[in-house]
Amino acid sequence: MNSRGPADQGLRLIPFRGLRYVPELVGSLSAVTSPPYDVVVRPDGLLHLESADPHNIVRLILPQGDTAAARHEQAAATLNRWLAEGILAPDAEPALYVYEQRNGGMLQRGVIGALALSGPADGIVLPHEDVMADVVEDRADLMRTAEAHLEPLLLTYRGDGHATGAAGVIERTIHRPPLLATTTEDGFSHRLWALTDAAERSVVEADLAHRQALIADGHHRWATYLRLQREHTAPGAWDFGLVLLVDTARYPLRVRAIHRLLHGLPVTDALAALDGLFRVREVEGPLPRALEALAGAAAEGNAFLLAGDGAFHLADRPDEALLARTVPGDRPEAWRTLDATVLHSALLDHVWRIPDDPAHIAYIHDPAAAVEQAERHNATAVLMHPVREEVVRDLARQGVTMPRKSTSFGPKPATGLVLRSLPLG
Repeated sequence: MNSRGPADQGLRLIPFRGLRYVPELVGSLSAVTSPPYDVVVRPDGLLHLESADPHNIVRLILPQGDTAAARHEQAAATLNRWLAEGILAPDAEPALYVYEQRNGGMLQRGVIGALALSGPADGIVLPHEDVMADVVEDRADLMRTAEAHLEPLLLTYRGDGHATGAAGVIERTIHRPPLLATTTEDGFSHRLWALTDAAERSVVEADLAHRQALIADGHHRWATYLRLQREHTAPGAWDFGLVLLVDTARYPLRVRAIHRLLHGLPVTDALAALDGLFRVREVEGPLPRALEALAGAAAEGNAFLLAGDGAFHLADRPDEALLARTVPGDRPEAWRTLDATVLHSALLDHVWRIPDDPAHIAYIHDPAAAVEQAERHNATAVLMHPVREEVVRDLARQGVTMPRKSTSFGPKPATGLVLRSLPLG
């Protein structure tokens, strides 16, 4: 690893010695995995995972403590203890890993490896969302202290749609016995294989060498990778980041919205402020039916579903004068007309005047959870309709970032199946 970046104008994926749980020393592989750190947003979810097994990966990705430094030091100590006890062990040789997720008709396959880092100007890895500096700082301190990448980012690329190159290697690999297989409580089955054959790895690496990727999930962790790379001036392991690459020409991802919970804003106040600026009407529940109404309205223009008072309120048809004076005009039309853009520029900044920080806004993936928390705390849930992947990719190629937490691509890789230790390379 003697390069500070990709050798070619495309993705450079290299093998690494994955850290994996030793199945005989944990209750079960499913009991030690978790969703990505930013999906485990509720304390009861964290406690549920911690109680599932004393070695659950959340003790590393979301350590508990009185200060950030104490939390991160605890994570590093826990990781080192698990390594010393043999709970986690490195694979014998470097490998790329073929990873499969399946749930009913949903099937996703990709390759996990260490990806050479590149900035947005290189046009190789395309971010599409803004990030928060404090989150990057927190993740950087955790990775720096633990000297590990604890969960892979989800990146997508567009192959040629045929079972050749990397896709061909993946299709041949899945007929072999896997390194591990487990089913998590969300119903997804997971399988992992190691690619150690030099010829097979070369095929994968050559195929990816002329591809570009879109960050589907993990913008803060990608920004963290780049920050830590800048801190380490000598070429080495910090020049690469742990990623899962999925060819969406063969395995299309689901794109879902991420919803907002507005603390301290009752629904009655939120609706009153919209008077004359949006068309607002109550729509029938239950939640799935209300979301259908949102989808119908979103097909015609900007629309949001507000909840928290036991009912569902559809806000659409925003006042053009409001948009003209609040939405920046120096961006492409596709960006200016995004629901997330209108929500943040018009509603949060000017109508409701709510700062975009954790004390005022929570970002929640599950619409039912957002509604439940809004009703419990006399707050407002703003439910969003998802953006199409083509819109996301086109904006990213133009170098235009969307408001943070605009999309949720999935399924996301389970955390805890394979980790990367920086000292091991």
